[in-house]
Amino acid sequence: MDLFNIKSLLSERLGDDAVIPMADMSEYCSFKCGGKADLLVIAEGMDELRYALYVIAGADEMFPSCGSCSGDKCSICESSEACSGCGREGKKPIPYMVIGNGSNILVRDGGYEGILIKLGEGFSEVEIDGTEVRAGASALLSKVAKDAAKEGLTGFEFASGIPGSTGGGLFMNAGAYGGEMKDVVKYVKAISRDGMREYMLDVSELDLSYRHSIFGETGDIITEVVYGLEKGNIEEINEKMKELAGKRTSKQPLQYPSCGSFFKRPEGFFAGALIEGAGLKGLMVGGAQVSQLHAGFLINKDNATATDVINLMKLIQNTVYDKYGVKLTPEVRIIGRE
Repeated sequence: MDLFNIKSLLSERLGDDAVIPMADMSEYCSFKCGGKADLLVIAEGMDELRYALYVIAGADEMFPSCGSCSGDKCSICESSEACSGCGREGKKPIPYMVIGNGSNILVRDGGYEGILIKLGEGFSEVEIDGTEVRAGASALLSKVAKDAAKEGLTGFEFASGIPGSTGGGLFMNAGAYGGEMKDVVKYVKAISRDGMREYMLDVSELDLSYRHSIFGETGDIITEVVYGLEKGNIEEINEKMKELAGKRTSKQPLQYPSCGSFFKRPEGFFAGALIEGAGLKGLMVGGAQVSQLHAGFLINKDNATATDVINLMKLIQNTVYDKYGVKLTPEVRIIGRE
């Protein structure tokens, strides 16, 4: 498996600016820290995404044996041994995944071994037809909320301050202030990991639950989400969004890089309350800190590394478990080399 060959094919079709080797993921993640991805691919539209997935997933077939070996020792065969003819390593599929707005992901300092795909501007359109809102997977949830409000559509106010994309929000069934994606989604368009199949799923098929959707299991990629909202009063909708914005400003450390609420809510508890009760509010590890404003937020206070954040996370988990017997699970997806 040859990353260089994959890069060459993708650059030829997508352009060099869309295929970035050793991409610094701190520039693409809201925590503003983390390592580099071996390759970052920006897919500006469906054609580009389809092609990128096809190339990456089908690399085994596209790069056959070098011809100077018997084949049974080549990286393209089923053997895990090295090829004596071309010197390639044994067959090892290149990991790849699609990221959204980077607001709920942390790349370890060792970087991501493989390919990260980010959806570009072609996936950011928002269209409204009656009470139906159609949004591309890279459209920001805040934009969807604002566009819906302009048309007097209610039901999406809760998402107006969630700093994620439409696709990312659906992937984790994001929610806030009593609302969540499963309350407003009608259906979703997606593409299979190999780029060969595009399909639609009704909300009843998405297996939406607390911070979970079916896409966590399938690995397929969300390309578009369609929401079903209701007609409302524009002034009341804007007032509700203003009220929620005020709550966020007063209770969340928005001036620092973070991924929002770091931990999932344990059943019967609030993560922030447990962390504060354990005396951890304001605690720092390196440049990472438990916010003094809201203990459920871990922030990049002073040039934190991803390792700082992870070590702070582990310290919190151990302390809270020792005190309360409750296991805290990160809501943030942590990826990359250990």
